Amino acid sequence: MNRILCSTLLVAAAALAGCDQSDHNLTAEGPYDPQANAANAAAPVALPPSIAHSKIYRCKDNSVVYIDWLSDEKSANFRPEKNSTPVHMVAPEAGQKMVAADGHSLTGTAADASVTLERPGKGAQVCKA
Repeated sequence: MNRILCSTLLVAAAALAGCDQSDHNLTAEGPYDPQANAANAAAPVALPPSIAHSKIYRCKDNSVVYIDWLSDEKSANFRPEKNSTPVHMVAPEAGQKMVAADGHSLTGTAADASVTLERPGKGAQVCKA
């Protein structure tokens, strides 16, 4: 019985020794945050557009391409193969030609039965959904 009591006291002492004994400066608003003003003054964060439609197209050269149309209606992700890295294309306004930095471009919308895809080294071609 003495052993159990001693071991229980040792465990309790060890648990209490781990407690933080320092003073905490709490205000009515909660703990002090030195960057609270900067966070409150920051502009709201805009989330990236989500995928609205994913379509598979067969192009004039008999290749198959994958296009993910994004919900902002002025951008899309193009993939030449199913599991390849997407090429992000953006248009200045909805309905206009979408362009990527590497030379890819896309004309059309998710509602269209066919789109015009231009790839570097392959030129422009019509692709049908």
